[in-house]
Amino acid sequence: MKAEKVRNLTDEELRHQERDLSDQLFKLKFQLNMGQTESLKKIRGLRKDIARVKTIMGERARTAAAEKR
Repeated sequence: MKAEKVRNLTDEELRHQERDLSDQLFKLKFQLNMGQTESLKKIRGLRKDIARVKTIMGERARTAAAEKR
């Protein structure tokens, strides 16, 4: 997922996206520990996507806080 695509989402969609990505990451980690999958590439990608979403959410929070001042 590209950062540009993430920036076009609303705040509610961002929270929903973060929750979905976290669930997917949990499931993949669980499968990895059970020996059912070896998809490290997917895990890395999910971690990066979660970081992108959290970064955008943080930017928006900082912008909103700066506007209140």
